Amino acid sequence: MAEDRNFSTGLIYKSTGSWYLLRDEQGKFWNARIKGKLKIDDDISSTNPIAVGDKVLFEIEDQEEDTVIISTIKDRHNYIVRVSPHNKNQKHIVAANLDLALLVVTIAEPRTSQGFIDRFLITAEAYHIPAIIVVNKTDLLKPKHREQLEHWTFMYNKAGYEVFPVIALEDATLLALEDRIKNKTTLFSGHSGVGKSTLINHLLPGIDLKTQEVSGWSGKGQHTTTFAQMFDMPGGGKIIDTPGVKEFGLIDLEREVLSHYFPEMKALLAKCKFNNCLHVNEPGCAVKEAVFNKQIAEERYLSYLGILEGIEKKW
Repeated sequence: MAEDRNFSTGLIYKSTGSWYLLRDEQGKFWNARIKGKLKIDDDISSTNPIAVGDKVLFEIEDQEEDTVIISTIKDRHNYIVRVSPHNKNQKHIVAANLDLALLVVTIAEPRTSQGFIDRFLITAEAYHIPAIIVVNKTDLLKPKHREQLEHWTFMYNKAGYEVFPVIALEDATLLALEDRIKNKTTLFSGHSGVGKSTLINHLLPGIDLKTQEVSGWSGKGQHTTTFAQMFDMPGGGKIIDTPGVKEFGLIDLEREVLSHYFPEMKALLAKCKFNNCLHVNEPGCAVKEAVFNKQIAEERYLSYLGILEGIEKKW
């Protein structure tokens, strides 16, 4: 394109609101900002026009100060959003152009709820991003917790998700995970205390992320905790860290399509008697039959019903 002739291409590594950290195609980092109206083709309305992982066009503003002006965001092949930390009715783009969405969870110390896991997976499905689950701190598990790990692994594997049990500080337990995310751009998320930062520090020697994350979020104080940051992996690939993400709110989700984001349910939708089946009280429901026959885990179905009820209350 002729209009691109005077512009260079860059990749956004960090956002702090009004300024961005950008790397050009030669590997040099620049401090970037937006000037004037930004050209963006996406149809999404969000609190942040540019996100980590975005590919952009820019021109140099000040060579000595290493500052550049971003003019255009290139087309995204995907992105993932959450409820804006400042306005629950607005969207905040967490990151763009992802290959994987990775959720770090723990069964004990602290316990990650299945509801949180399922909401994360639904969000990833809704934005067409493959998701994987990493269960950390498996060295701390008591016998009853190990049974829970086996059950989660079986249940989520059956639903189509990979589960990686790890101990963040033990290399041998990370080999399969490292191989899975190699040469991929992977979003890391998880509650405080699950060891996400410890895991990233181990995968990226020398990064030294703070391992004491915020335990709760009030919407006040330092907003930088809500911004993502991308890092290059030594063996190829990128990790996007999302500190401060306490909950991925489900945005613009309609009751009629919720089951489409449960892969084990989606596979059966064509077999339901009614096209608009909600899988609650309808006759001839293939999903309910699969739950009865234990083809679909009862916990996943109950999770579906709980989320469905929550959507109903919004209307």
